[in-house]
Amino acid sequence: MAFILDTPVPGATAARAGTRAWIALAVLMLPVLLISVDNTVLSFAVPSISLALVPSANELLWIIDVYPLVLAALLVPMGSLADRFGRRRLLLLGSTGFTVVSVLAAFAPSAAALIGCRALLGVFGSMLMPSTLSLIRNLFVHQDQRRTAIAIWAACFSGGAALGPIVGGFLLEHFWWGAVFLLSIPVMVLLLILAPVFVPASKDPAPGKIDPLSILLSFGAMVPTIFGIKEIAQGRPWFVNGALIVVGVALGLVFVRRQLARTNPMLDVRLFRNPVFSGGVLANLLSIFSLVGFLYFVTQHLQLVVGLSPTAAAFVLVPGLVISIMTGLLAASLAKFFRPSRLAAAGLLLNAVGFGIVWLNTGGSVAGVVVAFAVLGAGVGIAETISNDLILSAAPPAKAGAASAISETAYEVGSVLGTALLGSILAAAYRLNVVLPASLTAADRHAAGQTLGGAIDVAGTLPAGQGTALLASARQAFDSGSGLVSLVGVGLMLAAALMCLRTLRAADSRGGPGTSGRAGR
Repeated sequence: MAFILDTPVPGATAARAGTRAWIALAVLMLPVLLISVDNTVLSFAVPSISLALVPSANELLWIIDVYPLVLAALLVPMGSLADRFGRRRLLLLGSTGFTVVSVLAAFAPSAAALIGCRALLGVFGSMLMPSTLSLIRNLFVHQDQRRTAIAIWAACFSGGAALGPIVGGFLLEHFWWGAVFLLSIPVMVLLLILAPVFVPASKDPAPGKIDPLSILLSFGAMVPTIFGIKEIAQGRPWFVNGALIVVGVALGLVFVRRQLARTNPMLDVRLFRNPVFSGGVLANLLSIFSLVGFLYFVTQHLQLVVGLSPTAAAFVLVPGLVISIMTGLLAASLAKFFRPSRLAAAGLLLNAVGFGIVWLNTGGSVAGVVVAFAVLGAGVGIAETISNDLILSAAPPAKAGAASAISETAYEVGSVLGTALLGSILAAAYRLNVVLPASLTAADRHAAGQTLGGAIDVAGTLPAGQGTALLASARQAFDSGSGLVSLVGVGLMLAAALMCLRTLRAADSRGGPGTSGRAGR
């Protein structure tokens, strides 16, 4: 059964949810908080894992990358399965599997075993996120309440990202690396107890048939494309990884053609003909693109240039993440008075201002970073809340699982592109500007010429004068690259804001905010 776009119901005429629905929302925030913590906590465990399991460089890369690769590839199929078999049922299945595999990951005896566990965590994690957002769509039909619930969902996601580095630092100071995986057990056990009581069952009353080929095509389109982009961003060969991207795009086109040809598609790609839906997806993707791309170079600056410890660097970023939570919640109230297109555009404009502050902060002061990330966090909070609300509003409740999965996929793709595009620009600028001592060996020249971290390692092996000169040049080259990245970020976010003003106009005149009272602003 194809998606049929609803005309949004004005908030004044839709039924308001009661106390039980808000309790259900609190229960649904448990997996959201856990998944977002899990996304950032592992980076702190990498040194301990390297010492304990002695993985090769390639194995270490896969320990980090296999989870988001599998997660992104399966979000759309799992969203469709949630619509067919029941969102609560898939949520409980995913929670059970995530808990069991987390225990196995904590006690993994080898790097290969940990890679396998991380892949399985991606499978079960893909069941959780679309289920939570689609259940929210069906719990809250009143527009104002739904927007508030989505703001809370986004706030928990941001809050988890803030907690990840702090929790990771605490756990690794007191326990072994596997403790970061055991963190999920009490959360998931609580979810398994409370969800059957408070979260209502829901599914598509007229689901399409399971289409294994579409699932394979979706997986085949996402994995090589995302993997190829990530590899290119890390300086791997363009030819091989470019070919992977071409294969992924080709399989994606076959997937789209198959969905258009089927009477009951797994995912009705005609949704993207609706400018509100497609504009919301793009706004979602670009806001996450800006957040992840910003964090990519700022975290390195704080640790490798300023010299802060990982935990201290994490605390520098906490104010921005708190502001992101606050503005996300505020966006739900602002949407009563301002048009969605203007709010989404305003969020992306704030992202542009955040990048601009970094460019102007030529000295790279910590205070400047705090202010820049606070402004960018405010923009992300607004844009994420409004874009997710528009995505879910554009699809009928029966298809909320698939629509939620598209929103989550946009999040993952935005995350990959933020690192890949801005990271590649930063790396290229660094390589062009760093000055290397003539006495370096070929291996040291390669290491110091590729990354700031490599230059710091090499500088430690050199005589004092040469090491100091290399460090100064490498840090200056890195910060010059950061300035270029910031300018690119400003341009992209300005273009994104203009895109929102154009594509989201339909949301301003179809029963959403902006149609009555002061909302005409």
